[in-house]
Amino acid sequence: MTHQGVGHGLLDVCSGPTPEPHPDCPVEVALAALRGRWTPLILREFLRSDELSYSRLAAALTGLSDKVLSERLAQLTEAGVLERHRIPAWPPRVTYALTDRGRALAPVLEALWSWGRGDVP
Repeated sequence: MTHQGVGHGLLDVCSGPTPEPHPDCPVEVALAALRGRWTPLILREFLRSDELSYSRLAAALTGLSDKVLSERLAQLTEAGVLERHRIPAWPPRVTYALTDRGRALAPVLEALWSWGRGDVP
């Protein structure tokens, strides 16, 4: 079986012999943002609601621990996928919302879903 490249310069930054992932490779950047168990399901919830509080997100994903949820929200915020909004009140409230960058992940997740189901020829 021969390997076929993606072509059209899509992976040019990622090509060549490299002993480890290159931080300038757009594919590596995207995969780093989506890394970790539960991340696709967290993104699914945001694509359904656009903005969620921590408690609503935790209620939607009942098998997810608080520790992992906090880590994933921080990871997605750092990657520019989510924005964190602190609402001054007592007790303080925090909501998270998708950024434009986060909304742009919808077709990526749909493609991963299709590929995982075997829908790709």
